[in-house]
Amino acid sequence: MTIAEEAPVAAHPAFAPGRLFIGGSWREASDGGRMDILAPATGRKLTDVARATTQDVDDAVAAARAAFDSGVWSGLSSRERARILQRAHDLLRERAEELAQAESANAGKPITFARIVDVNNAAELYEYYAALGHHLDGEVREIPSHAHAYVKKEPYGVVAAITPFNFPLILSSSKIAPALLAGNTIVHKPASDTPLSALIVADVLQQAGVPDGVFNVVTGPGSTLGDHLVGHPGIDKVAFTGSTEVGARAAALAGRSLTPFTAELGGNAADILFADADLDTAIGTVISAFVFNSGQFCMAGPRLLVERPIYEVVLGILADAVPQVPFGDISDPATVIGPLASRGQLEKVAGIVDRARAAGARVVTGGERVDLGGGFYYAPTVLADLDPAAEAVVEEIFGPVLTVQPFDTEDEAVALANGTRYGLASGIQTSDLARAHRVAARLQAGITWVNGWAILDPAIPFGGVKASGWGREGGPEAMASYQRSHSIVIGLGTEDPR
Repeated sequence: MTIAEEAPVAAHPAFAPGRLFIGGSWREASDGGRMDILAPATGRKLTDVARATTQDVDDAVAAARAAFDSGVWSGLSSRERARILQRAHDLLRERAEELAQAESANAGKPITFARIVDVNNAAELYEYYAALGHHLDGEVREIPSHAHAYVKKEPYGVVAAITPFNFPLILSSSKIAPALLAGNTIVHKPASDTPLSALIVADVLQQAGVPDGVFNVVTGPGSTLGDHLVGHPGIDKVAFTGSTEVGARAAALAGRSLTPFTAELGGNAADILFADADLDTAIGTVISAFVFNSGQFCMAGPRLLVERPIYEVVLGILADAVPQVPFGDISDPATVIGPLASRGQLEKVAGIVDRARAAGARVVTGGERVDLGGGFYYAPTVLADLDPAAEAVVEEIFGPVLTVQPFDTEDEAVALANGTRYGLASGIQTSDLARAHRVAARLQAGITWVNGWAILDPAIPFGGVKASGWGREGGPEAMASYQRSHSIVIGLGTEDPR
């Protein structure tokens, strides 16, 4: 079946409930409101879900607060919580195809990527934190007074988890798994366009044994629900992933109550290609770095910096290779590039490319919308000969667009790479090991890949610097985002403590 012949919503039974999950129960929005969810591959209605109100957010926060205060979750040992997370992992594996179909249809992901990347990585996050839960402990501190001091790690309380449209399942799991392991309760607000996998996860966690009220999901517009949630007096911690602009507003709202806030925000990573690199391998890396998830990846590599002696050679290779990347029908296992997630995202990407062309950029390949059954498709595009200050260079495009700039020296490459407000990821393609270490140390980014891209694992922390946010997700470092230190000092009374 092709995308243009997509089956009606009835063929996707997992989507049918479309209700809010609050306090362990499925329910409609308080005012009965619904909102349509569109399929990016067709532009047509896929299903509808509950359109929550601020009252529903209040109810979800109240349910999470009651569950936390009761100790029904935080009172369990980390090992007991870990066993439940492991059951969640097992259930995610059992329901892998259901989740993959939901993520593919809802976010417009090629089905192969949804299976291999999205579902697999999400399940591994639960498995990783379940394993970590068997090794959590506090610390005893030696102090020079007659006292015994130790530091306990305690949960914050009620966590607001707000996630974006590009990787709904992975970016929610990267928050939910460590936050639950730490003993927190959660109110999850998924992106309004892509809420379907969040509803399946709520069902999975309930089946795994997460007590009522510990995990709650509210679906609806971020402009009202998200703002209400991050500024809610009942929230003890906010974990946010999204654009830099929305993240700044969310941080300001949370700041009014001094609510702890971590954020993984926008990115505009540079990939530095030196002339000594293995071009066959490097070109494959360069292409995958900008077309992965149709370019809708905060850690994508949309800026290619090429050492001048091979600049035109690389452009020629890209002109031939990029149009050969399988593009289109997301139900075809061979497809690599699917549609953008929404009509608005398509308009944004097309507008940036059109303005770059008008300003004199060379369109090496692509540069146009593609009509495939009404979906939100944009051809993978390579732009060259841009001014370093051009919009397409300095701003996050979030689509399958690559800008290519030449450089002459290592210092110039580093300056160009660091020349935007973002600092989430970066890359280096070289056969010179000393250069790799030297340049990597100078790049302003939360993660740097050498001779590869998007090599991620639950054990590896990621996050940004500058306008790409603060805090880390993944690895044991993420636990610091969901626990606070409580120092306990006990006087031993053997001598005057002075």
